Amino acid sequence: MQSFRSHFRFNKKQRNGIFLLGLIIIILQSIYLFADFSNPKTRTEDDKEFLALQHQLDLLNKTDTVAGTYKIYPFNPNFLTDYRAYVLGLNSEEIDRLLAFREDGKYVNSAIEFQQVTQISDSLLAVIAPHFKFAEYKGKGKRFTDEKEKEIESIGKKKDINLAGAKELIEINGIGEKLATRIIEYRKTLKGFTFDDQIREVYFLPPETADKLLLQYEVKEKPAIAKLNVNEATFKEILALPYIDYGLTKRIFNYKKAGLRIDSLEELKKIDSFPLDKFDRIAVYL
Repeated sequence: MQSFRSHFRFNKKQRNGIFLLGLIIIILQSIYLFADFSNPKTRTEDDKEFLALQHQLDLLNKTDTVAGTYKIYPFNPNFLTDYRAYVLGLNSEEIDRLLAFREDGKYVNSAIEFQQVTQISDSLLAVIAPHFKFAEYKGKGKRFTDEKEKEIESIGKKKDINLAGAKELIEINGIGEKLATRIIEYRKTLKGFTFDDQIREVYFLPPETADKLLLQYEVKEKPAIAKLNVNEATFKEILALPYIDYGLTKRIFNYKKAGLRIDSLEELKKIDSFPLDKFDRIAVYL
């Protein structure tokens, strides 16, 4: 028995060696269990394949949404914005290919050419291609290669902004469905545009887009708006008018309470803090 125990007796140097060996074994086991020995290049390629597959799955869902929930108006694919292209189902690489193509001053002339440039799938092309609306040809097959040229030609052939529908407005580069709806809703609020530059008052309408719109549209016939008698109108009726807020309504009524009858609209300018820059617009309703 004593001989057997002697096999398990170690001096200090031997014990240190055993401890160090055990520590090395533990470290190697940890490295084996937790370290990733896969090729980084292979992993990157796998990630790309996964992302591509995920995009295709998203695209299938998005295609159903675009086709079943949202109405797609005719549009020129040469002037797609990043956001609209994404909503239609294009990924960032496909959008970048189109933008790079356009930066060279080139235009796609057909659905097939659009697919060749962007490399979109056949399934997505089948959904959006029926809504493509390309520019007309000029002369013998020569395309308008500059949007500015079309804008210049539109001068003198302007249409009435008060008759424009959402479909016509969306044809203006920079105007999408939301902006077109916002323009029409603001027109209803005003009971029709009386001045061309009222279009610039539409919320979130960029100045450059308003310029493009006004190259093709103008107020050809002013709306027939029934004027309100400022001396007889109620507080609520005046407050409901465009360009008149609560503070101005109160000052108008304080002016009348002081026994000062308003016999001329010019007298409105005497009211304290009256917005002189909006006088012409307010006069449309009074």
